[in-house]
Amino acid sequence: MAKEIEKQIKLQIPAGKATPAPPVGTVLGPAGINLAEFCQKFNDASKDRMGDVVPVVITIYADKSYDFVLKTSPAAEQIKKYAKIKKGSSKGANEVVATITKADLKAIAENKLPDLNAYTVEEAMKIIEGTARNMGVAVEGLNDKELAEQAEEAKREEIEAQKREAKLEALEEENKETNAEVEVITEKNEESDTETE
Repeated sequence: MAKEIEKQIKLQIPAGKATPAPPVGTVLGPAGINLAEFCQKFNDASKDRMGDVVPVVITIYADKSYDFVLKTSPAAEQIKKYAKIKKGSSKGANEVVATITKADLKAIAENKLPDLNAYTVEEAMKIIEGTARNMGVAVEGLNDKELAEQAEEAKREEIEAQKREAKLEALEEENKETNAEVEVITEKNEESDTETE
């Protein structure tokens, strides 16, 4: 008879570096599984992937036993590794921060294929290319010229927006100065005018 599944937990843990401390302990502690045992098993299973962030799906059963499955590293993490960058662009495809080769793209796609909604390496490459594009990472010979043009266009638009903003601020300043010179007549002044007549 199959064991009754109580819950499934998904975590992303650096390979070979799981410890009972947070975040692992915080998430798994309330589930009632042996933290030290899980960390030992995870570290042994992932030690060949040191330096990578490893997604893991932990299935916890009603009798507090568990098993886990290691997934491939997130596409974004792999792209950063191949591109040798710490983080992607904050402006997405409007700012190219790095370039990877088609061979790098294919290697990432082949690695991620089991976890992607794709049947062929070519389909997987398109998915990974989209992730790279959103991170501001161009693929040499595939979309690097297009992304460079897009980034240039975004830069020009940003400069135009700054010019418009400066113009608007100047107009507002000018408007303040002209408003300051206008004399404001209050009701009291009107009353005193009628009294003097």
